[in-house]
Parts: sequence; C-alpha cells; structure tokens
Amino acid sequence: MEIDLGKIRANARYLVRRLGARGISVTGVTKAVCGHPDVAKAMLNGGVFGLADARVSNIIRMHAAGIRCPISIIRAPMAHETKDVIRFCDASYNTEMDTIQNLGAAAREKAIVHNIILMVEMGDMRDGVMPEDLNDVAAQVAATPGVALKGIAANFACLGNVAPTAGDLAMLSRLADQVEGECGPYVALVSGGGSANLPWALGEGSTGRVNNLRLGEAILLGTDPVTGHPITGLHTDAFALFAEVIETRDKPSAIPPASIVPEFGILKLVRNDDLRTRTILAVGQQDTDTSGLTFPSGVMFIGATSDHTVVDTVKSTVPVGSEMKMGMNYSALMRAMSAPDVAKTVHGKQKMNGSSKDCETQPYLTLV
Repeated sequence: MEIDLGKIRANARYLVRRLGARGISVTGVTKAVCGHPDVAKAMLNGGVFGLADARVSNIIRMHAAGIRCPISIIRAPMAHETKDVIRFCDASYNTEMDTIQNLGAAAREKAIVHNIILMVEMGDMRDGVMPEDLNDVAAQVAATPGVALKGIAANFACLGNVAPTAGDLAMLSRLADQVEGECGPYVALVSGGGSANLPWALGEGSTGRVNNLRLGEAILLGTDPVTGHPITGLHTDAFALFAEVIETRDKPSAIPPASIVPEFGILKLVRNDDLRTRTILAVGQQDTDTSGLTFPSGVMFIGATSDHTVVDTVKSTVPVGSEMKMGMNYSALMRAMSAPDVAKTVHGKQKMNGSSKDCETQPYLTLV
C-alpha cells in the first residue's frame, strides 16, 4: 500500500478551515489506519484538534512514536484496559457507570482526573445512553471521584447507515442544555458525530451547541460514508493498493462441463469458444475487503478467495510479474492496514514543527 501523507494533510486542513468557520473543531480518527503514526502526524499537521481511536493498542502505538496531543478512546473501554486508558488517553467515550467508576478508581490511584464523554443514543442503535436517562447518568458521573464530565456525543450512520438530520443535531444541543441545567457541570464538548455529518455541518443552518466532529473517512478517503460519493474539495486517492499479477490466461467465461476420456479414465474440461482473459492477483480476503476495491478501467472483478483475487482483463494486457493499482473504500482500507503481509509505504513525511520532507519515501511495515 502506498500512502500519500500530503493529501491527508490537505484534506484535514480543508475540513479544519471549513468547519472552524462554523465553530466546529475536528478530531482526527485513526482507527481505520491502526493508529499509523505517520498518518496521525499528517492529521495533526493539517490542524486537527486532537486524535481518537477505538483501540488502546493503537493509542499506545502513537504514544510510542512520540505523539503528544489530546487523544481519546471512542469505544467504551474494556475492564482490562482501564489502567492503560488512564495512562494514555485524555478522555474516553462511555455509556456504563460500572466502567466509569472503574476509571475513576484508577485515576485516583494516579492522582489525576480522567475526562468522560457520555455517548447518547440518537437513533443509530449501536452504543449510547438513552436520551431520557442522560440526566441521571450525567449526575452520577459528576458525583464520581476521579472523573470529570467533559461532554456528550452521538453516533450517526455507523450501524444503521442513516445520515443525521438537522433535527437530530438540534436535539443533541438541547440535551447538552438539559444536562447543565439538571446536573450543574458545564458541557464543554458536544461532539455531533463523524464524516456522515459533514453535509449538515457545512450547510447553512445553525450548528447549535455542536462544536466538534470526529472525522476519519472524510480525511483519509475524501468520501461520504453514507453515499460513498466524493466530497467536493477533498482528495480521494491518498491510499492505493498494489498487487502483483501471478497468472494471466484465457479461460471460459463460465465453468465448463467435465467429461471422462473413456480409454484413460481421465477427467478433462470440455472447452468452448467463449474465452476471456482472466488475471489472478496475489491479494485476497486475508489482506483486504476485495469487494471494496476499485480496479483500473477495463478490469472487472470476478471473485476472490483467501489469497487470490480474480479479475477479467480482456480489455487490458497485464503480464505476470507486473502490478495492478487499486483504490479502496473504508472497509478495504481498514482490512489492508491491519493485514501484516501488506507492506505500507508513506510519501510526503513532514516533521511536527511543519518543516517539509515532501520528497521522502519511507517504508513502514505494520507491526505484528
């Protein structure tokens, strides 16, 4: 895989500027790239407010690479992760009081205060406190030693793939007001969701109290998660997957019938004249979501197994040993970034102080 950090920086910078004009900060989400430090730094150089990931191991990886910025874990911490969350995360997104109390106890042992962001269920039907229970849970968080209620947040288009409406976000603003009125603590962060919220956030309506979005797909791929369409002004080719051609030959377009040669008892395939040029790529379901790949013009996806992808290349000659370049959707990117056999090469590295190394190419192999 080749990663163009310059395009990731540019996407982040564009979104930070556009959303900043609307009073909304951007948190860069690194879960699709497994906390890849160079990608995380590109987001930061693009001006994001901080970073967020769903896995503690990814956050530790970024910390080990010297990244020092506000980092949140956006999946509710598991019990065995509590101490690492306190150590490496400035805030965590939560829904369960048992988890929050454990975080508070661990924070008190370190003589620190850990920030809590309460996730509210706003219709995606994944994680979140029901709105009618939010005030009660918020009051319990405010009364728990070792933690502080920093804000509230919502998910949209994650499980249900339904884009949020202006009414949904207005409700989130009202919930922030209610929490303050009932529980006392100021709700500093109202995180309205992710990349699916951009049409709303960049529109002309009021943003209310929503002052943050958690953006991954828009920065990385420049696409809308709901429609899959490119977002105007963003690069859609920051990532490219290359696979070597290991076979190319003419084969029937349909599975041919089998017959037995009587005198030898040998099974053979009965050929027909409807031949197509089929090419096999050395990449499979273990490496990526092959259904999420975009192939060059003239190449048609036929199918894939664990280690092979078969394409029709009747209109394109691709010799054995050559490489085919493919684009990726979010699912394909996520799987390829986590695959240990897919080498990652980055282009356009830049120091955190802004000095440019745009011509540098640095191989980066995923840690196992």
